Amino acid sequence: MHADAGMDVQGTTSWLMRPARAADVESVAELKAVVMRDDLVRLGRYDEHRVRRRLRDEFRPEHTSVVEVDGAFAGCVAFGPHEHKPGRYLAHFYLAPEAQGRGLGTAVLATLLDRADAEGVPVRLTVVRGSAARRLYERAGFTVESEDPIDVRMVRAPRRPAAGS
Repeated sequence: MHADAGMDVQGTTSWLMRPARAADVESVAELKAVVMRDDLVRLGRYDEHRVRRRLRDEFRPEHTSVVEVDGAFAGCVAFGPHEHKPGRYLAHFYLAPEAQGRGLGTAVLATLLDRADAEGVPVRLTVVRGSAARRLYERAGFTVESEDPIDVRMVRAPRRPAAGS
């Protein structure tokens, strides 16, 4: 994975995505516990130890990027091959509460979707039912593939590059 950088996200002087390191796992696990708490409590699924343990068990630094804003840890996202279907799978996309609502999630997602579009592959993800993040994904062109009482599985077909790209 390589670093991507951006500028001018509503009140942010600079942000970047850098490759994750194994040492990032605890920061990422803690962020997941904070960000997912309200949705998991609402669904009756919050367990403060399990939420961290699941992240630790699933953490793959080779497919994960850490998001930094002005040089400080602000989030993470995993973007790797889908285990069972063609294309990419987006997971563990968490931004610290203070980094939310400023366009950073949209910018990070657009960067990843540009990669998938360049490869000509679909992107899939799972979002917790009722999560505000679903609106971000819908704005980016994701549609519901299936759902159950807890999870909504979404997919976005690759966009064709514009003429002359």
